[in-house]
Amino acid sequence: MSKDCFMKPYELLLENNKKWATGKVKGDPDFFKRLSDIQTPEFLWIGCSDSRVPANEITGTDPGEIFVHRNVANLVIYTDVNLLSVLEFAVVHLKVKHIIVCGHYGCGGIKAAMGNKDYNQVLNMWLRNIKDVYRDNREELDAIADENERTDRLTELNVIEQTQRLAKTSIIQKAWKQRKGPDLHGWVYSLKDGVIKPVLEMQPGAAIDPLYEYDL
Repeated sequence: MSKDCFMKPYELLLENNKKWATGKVKGDPDFFKRLSDIQTPEFLWIGCSDSRVPANEITGTDPGEIFVHRNVANLVIYTDVNLLSVLEFAVVHLKVKHIIVCGHYGCGGIKAAMGNKDYNQVLNMWLRNIKDVYRDNREELDAIADENERTDRLTELNVIEQTQRLAKTSIIQKAWKQRKGPDLHGWVYSLKDGVIKPVLEMQPGAAIDPLYEYDL
């Protein structure tokens, strides 16, 4: 019987880590040296915390290629210091060329926001941001009879809204003015077939409501 059968779940993770590290060095002896020397990713990924949507795996990229931030339902909230610190570090210091907001069909956060269940204070507060997206698009969404299709469309609209929210930050506007980057991308990943659907692209200087433009 394999020793893995007697391991605790977290011990199995550590064992798998050793195997992974050994395999990487075997195929590329300088792999970890390159990673430890410098971090120069071209992409910032703002994705959902869902364990089924790992940024590196679904894009076929290696460690070091994508700078990642994840939260429930991939939200861009202006009072979220965690998100904003990641955004500023990626844009100002790493100088990423692309920022991707990636949601996914079948998102639990989206489904929860469409109902009226009380998830207690913190989750209610978080999910209210998605409810606002529904409210702003109520006519379109209420016209969709099929519940699954309506949920999928709200997922797309939420990604569009969060991507547009990035453009309203002074961090992005200043970068657009100073270095003509980064490009903003809104994507939705399908759990059913593993394919990503682009739903929005905003290039430097893209038009936003003048109310949100900063005098820089």
